[in-house]
Amino acid sequence: MRLALAGVSHHRAPLALRERVAVDLEAAGALARGLATSGGPAHEAVVLSTCNRTELYVAGDGAALAEHADLALLSLAGANARELAPAAYRLADESAALHLFRVAAGLDSMVPGEGEILGQVRDAFEAGSAGPLLGRTFRMALRAGRRARAETAIGESPASIPAAAAALAEQVFDGLRGRRVALVGAGRASELTARNLRSRGADIALVASRTFERAEHLAAPFAARAVSVEELASALADVDVLVSSTNAPGVVLDADALGPALRARRGKPLLIVDLAVPRDVDAELGAIDGCFLYDVDALEGVVAATLEGRRSEAAHAEQIVSEEAERFRTWRASLAVVPAIASLRARAEEIRAAELARVETRLERLPDGGRDLVDTVTAQIVNKLLHLPTVRMKEASVSADGLLYADVVRHLFGLGEDEE
Repeated sequence: MRLALAGVSHHRAPLALRERVAVDLEAAGALARGLATSGGPAHEAVVLSTCNRTELYVAGDGAALAEHADLALLSLAGANARELAPAAYRLADESAALHLFRVAAGLDSMVPGEGEILGQVRDAFEAGSAGPLLGRTFRMALRAGRRARAETAIGESPASIPAAAAALAEQVFDGLRGRRVALVGAGRASELTARNLRSRGADIALVASRTFERAEHLAAPFAARAVSVEELASALADVDVLVSSTNAPGVVLDADALGPALRARRGKPLLIVDLAVPRDVDAELGAIDGCFLYDVDALEGVVAATLEGRRSEAAHAEQIVSEEAERFRTWRASLAVVPAIASLRARAEEIRAAELARVETRLERLPDGGRDLVDTVTAQIVNKLLHLPTVRMKEASVSADGLLYADVVRHLFGLGEDEE
């Protein structure tokens, strides 16, 4: 079994490209199941899609596995596949696992140590179609992520895109005390943004959502007013910060709907932060007098200001990831000798059982319990004879000699010759 990864991320693909291949969790799960059951080289698949990245992890047989993942990624872009291709990356086996470990630890995020990615990796894993290889890989990645957060301070504030958005708003207004905020979207990102803004002194005034009940649910803890998206325009007159973070497949706040209301503010400053991928906010709104529009890529300046104090913690987290990657490599290497060990033990048991069957009539003349005693003793002899060879083969599996040992054992004991 091989492991392959095809993906795009904020390192090489701007937001305009990433949003073309972004999928929600339900669609990611459906895509993973489709990849794993399509009859192609992939038998297992997990799709991870966040505001920073869309990555397809597949496990299966054959040299075509990597190409299979690559084509699946490019197919998400449709007619834009040719434009996406130069920004995509492909990794295999231990390199793919190491990348996933770094992602789960927050080391590959736009905001190093950001708090949401570990949960997003877990959700993608649970929604996907993981088998023995991807299951082990993702569980080890989650362990690496938990260790990085528990054993280092890499996750100190601002540790997420919502936190960076709040820091940006504080910079723009030179403090948020008394500033009124409107949120569009009632999901986890909006909740985190609201908490970060309120912790800096802002007043959460409005929550708008396509589902009014969800808007009410998020608005209640902040004593905010819940409105529908259609009602938002009429409620923006005294708002200072507008943050949008929905899972909509396209623009939610368009210039035709909001433009007149924003022009009526006559230049009164309004910070608009679009945290969604694909983007929620029509780019034309940023051209209106007094409106300042930022998307997730524009938050990089805020993120850069947090990096200096995190470098030593990031180095510690990288060491943790390296340790977990070495554990993965050792486990993968041991798989090469497992079939030989299993075949050797099966051959020994076959010989033992055949010899016992050959003397069955004599065993029947033994006193009560004698047959069971002979069976137990011969099984113990076989186990003791094979114990040290088994241990030595497992020890050798982590070195270049592992496959050599396995081949020698197969040759000496004639393992597999019956099938030829």
